[in-house]
Amino acid sequence: MTEKKPTTFSTKIDIYLADKMQQDLLDQGFDITRPNYTIFSAKKPGLSCTLYESGKLVVQGKNLHEFMEFYIEPYILKDFSFTHETPLDNSPRIGSDEAGKGDFFGPLCVAAVFAEGDMVKRLKKIGVRDSKGMNDKKIIELAKSIEKEFPHHIVKINPSKYNELYAKFSNLNNLLAWAHSAAIMNLVDETGCEKVIVDQFAAEFVMDRAMKGKHPGIELIQRHRAEEDVVVAAGSILARKTFVEGIAALGKQYGMTFPKGGGKQTLEVGREFVSRFGAEELSQVCKLHFKNRDAILQ
Repeated sequence: MTEKKPTTFSTKIDIYLADKMQQDLLDQGFDITRPNYTIFSAKKPGLSCTLYESGKLVVQGKNLHEFMEFYIEPYILKDFSFTHETPLDNSPRIGSDEAGKGDFFGPLCVAAVFAEGDMVKRLKKIGVRDSKGMNDKKIIELAKSIEKEFPHHIVKINPSKYNELYAKFSNLNNLLAWAHSAAIMNLVDETGCEKVIVDQFAAEFVMDRAMKGKHPGIELIQRHRAEEDVVVAAGSILARKTFVEGIAALGKQYGMTFPKGGGKQTLEVGREFVSRFGAEELSQVCKLHFKNRDAILQ
């Protein structure tokens, strides 16, 4: 007997994607309306797609599977687990990921999480997936559950310490490898788990070198898009939550709102910061090796 395919899908997305989605759906022949409590509701024969003000996205209809495979997954979620679901790996493992490395302001954060057996199923059940497709509210909500229920270790490097360590390592990848190895080894010591999956951020030898001699039995797996593994995704959520809270704390300390990322807004805020607190104080809030610093001080 052929398994019946689902006709409904729902998830949470960042509402900044709303404008892009509306234009895409218009181009695909959808009719757009705006019922109460929605950003938009799009319909065409065999399919409806509604984005609520909360960020909840609901897709329904007999043509759901094709729409998910060729639009929602590749262009909105960047995740193919709905149409290409793989058997869940319940083996014991540690997953490690980072946040903040591309952000001019705020800390660099690395988080490692351990799970096995039913713990892995629990991560899937509570909605853990790659944090890049989530808003801050959802990340913080999931992080609370992960921190409460799963062994984990977080390395948070505030800008002042980051700049000191960067001067020592003289390379971001070496600094990242050191932070990952610190988070991982704390969990190895706590759990005895020797299988580790890391989202690959450099040539494999960089991480291998950082782990060398620390635990001879470790099986270290480095791969791109490792956040597709639910345990690595849990690490990405904890790292992102730590970054979000860290940049907010810096903002509160200085009475400013520091933007994420490294775009034009960072230059505007950086110049305002220098005018208020002086150029020397930049080392307390940003990563000095970014080109943004030179642009701010011109």
